[in-house]
Amino acid sequence: MTEAMLRMLGAGATTAAYTALCLAIYARQRRSRTVAAREAAALSADDREPPTLVLFASQTGQAEAIARQTARQLHAGGASVRVMELNALDATTLASASRALFVASTYGEGDAPDGAGVFAKRVMGSPPALHSLRYAVLALGDRQYKNFCGFGRALDAWLHAAGARRDFECVEVDNSDPVALAAWQAQWGDALTEDPAAAFTPWQLTTRQWLNAGSTGAPVFHLGLKPQAGTMPHWASGDLAQIALASDPSRPRDYSIASLPADGELQLLVRQEQHPDGTLGAASGLLTSSLAIGDTVAVRVRPHRAFRLDGNEDRPLVLIGNGTGLAGLRAHLRARAAACRHDNWLVFGERQAAHDFLYRGEIETWQAGGVLQRLDMVFSRDQPERSYVQHRLLQSADALRTWLDNGAAIYVCGSLQGMASGVDAALRQIAGEALWSDLSASGRYRRDVY
Repeated sequence: MTEAMLRMLGAGATTAAYTALCLAIYARQRRSRTVAAREAAALSADDREPPTLVLFASQTGQAEAIARQTARQLHAGGASVRVMELNALDATTLASASRALFVASTYGEGDAPDGAGVFAKRVMGSPPALHSLRYAVLALGDRQYKNFCGFGRALDAWLHAAGARRDFECVEVDNSDPVALAAWQAQWGDALTEDPAAAFTPWQLTTRQWLNAGSTGAPVFHLGLKPQAGTMPHWASGDLAQIALASDPSRPRDYSIASLPADGELQLLVRQEQHPDGTLGAASGLLTSSLAIGDTVAVRVRPHRAFRLDGNEDRPLVLIGNGTGLAGLRAHLRARAAACRHDNWLVFGERQAAHDFLYRGEIETWQAGGVLQRLDMVFSRDQPERSYVQHRLLQSADALRTWLDNGAAIYVCGSLQGMASGVDAALRQIAGEALWSDLSASGRYRRDVY
C-alpha cells in the first residue's frame, strides 16, 4: 500500500471519529434538553384549577431563581403553578389569569431588565383590564441607584391602575436582603431549605496572570479558582460566579465565568478597579492584588439562564463584547468548540492590539481551526478616529442580516454604558424594530452587561 493511500485512510479514520464524537455530543444534549422540558412541564401539569402565574423579569438570573423557588413552594402546598418570563406573557393570558406573582428586577437607572423589555413595550403600553386579577410584586433593587426598585414599583403601580387587586403591598429587596426575602417567602408557607449548592464555600486561588501589561487601561487579570474541598460544581457557559467579601457579605459581586467545568477550574477575567484616592475596589483589589496564590475566597456559582445557550445550541451565534465581557463569550466559544459547532462570529473591542488583545493565542487558534467562522477585533485607539464594536456592526450590516436570516442568535457581554447601549442601537437600526423585538421575545438576543 502506497504512502498516499495510508494518509488517505488515516484522514478518513480521523474524520469518522470526529463525526462520531459530534453525533454523540449532539445526542447527549438532545436527551438533556428533553429531560429539562419534562421537568418544567411537570411543575405546571395540574389542570384541576387555573394556575397561579409566577412571572419573572430578570437580568442576571436572580429574579428567575427566586421565582422558581416561589413556584416550588406553591406547588409543594398543592397549588397549580405556571412559571414564565415576563417577556413571554401576552395581554390575553394576563387578563384571563386569576392570580399572578411578579418577581421583578430593575436595570440601570430604573429601567426594565432585558427579561421584561418586550412586555413593557407591548403590554404595559396598551394596558388590558385586569379587574379579575389578584397579584403581588417582589421588587429587586440596589439603593446605590437613585431610582431604587424603579421597574418593580412601576409594574406594581401599572397593575393597580389596570384594576388588579394587591394581595399585599409590594415587597422591596435591597441587594438580596434576607429579611425582605423571608417576608416574601412567608406569604407562601414554610420557606424551602436553600439548595446547598447555592451556599458560599471557600475556593483557592490557583492562577493569576496579568493579561494587558503596558495598556493605557486598568490592569486585567486571568484568574483560576478551585474548591478548597469537595468536587467541582456544575455550571453552564453563561453562568456567573459570586464573590462574597468579609467586609461586605450582604453585597456579593457577580463575575461572568470564563471557563467550563471540564477545564478543571473556575476562571474569571477581572479588571482592577482603582478609586480616585488610589485605593483599589474591594472585590477586584482582593482578587487581583491582596489575595495570594493558595489563599481562599468565598465563592458560589449562580445560574444565569438568561445568558445560557439554552434553546440556541443549534443556531449560528454572533458574540459581541468588549473588555472583560470577553469572559462570558469565551465560555460560550469553549462550549461550541466542544460541541463541534463552528458557525460562530466574534466581534470584540478593546484599546490597542499590542497590549489589549485578551486571550489572543486562544482566539487565533479558534480562527485558524474554524471554530470562529468570522472574527472582527476592533481596537479603538489603533487609528486616529475612535472605532468601536457598534461601528463595526453597522459597517457589516449586510453580513449581520444574512446571519440573522439564517437563524443566528446574538449574545452581548460587557459594559452597559457605551458598548451595550451602542450595540443595541446598531442592532435596532440593522434589523428593524419588528425583528429586534422578535429576537428579544424569542430568546435570540441575550445580554450579560454591567
